[in-house]
Amino acid sequence: MGHPSRVYMVEELSRGERCVCELTEMVGADVSTVSKHLSVLKNAGIVSDEKRGSQVFYSLRVPCILNFFLCVEEVLKANAAEHSALAG
Repeated sequence: MGHPSRVYMVEELSRGERCVCELTEMVGADVSTVSKHLSVLKNAGIVSDEKRGSQVFYSLRVPCILNFFLCVEEVLKANAAEHSALAG
């Protein structure tokens, strides 16, 4: 998850499966780069893929990963509030 493009792709996949061509357009990168990011996510067990004809479709394998994003957001909010209190 260490790259913003991967986080973005996971967020998009939370809305439903996508083919590589759709993700490539959304991310704004070339097919090779997007495929490498998807490979990392697949190897981590976060997404699964299904080949249909010449297209490969990806979907979230573990939707609970979205809870991780919510948790990170809460940590960032708490840190911001703490820094604001210390500064004020």
